[in-house]
Amino acid sequence: MTIDEMLFWNDYPNMLPIYEALRRNLTEHYPDMSIKVSKTQISFYNRHMFAMASTPKKRKKDWPKEFVMLSIGLPYPLKNPRVLASVEPYPGRWTHHIALTNEAEMNDELLEWIDAAYQFSESKR
Repeated sequence: MTIDEMLFWNDYPNMLPIYEALRRNLTEHYPDMSIKVSKTQISFYNRHMFAMASTPKKRKKDWPKEFVMLSIGLPYPLKNPRVLASVEPYPGRWTHHIALTNEAEMNDELLEWIDAAYQFSESKR
């Protein structure tokens, strides 16, 4: 993990282990991916961005108090209670925001969604 990645979580130290678990899983599954740290998010790329981790800047009252916001793009709406919000920014692309509150949530279901986002991103022109 880079210094920039660690510094990103400076204000949210409890979320760093969750991010580390996410990063570890993505690195194992996609060793050729690249990571870009910006002020508001950490983005994961193949040819295009397929996932990003961030902190919730605007938290709705029914959301967890602290969590890592994982956002992924898919060609279809994902109907699941783990998804906090979904938007269709343009036809055929749905962005889903998922709360990760602990490392145990890094399960097969989540990894399947991330893989679908990876494949979708890889297939874009």
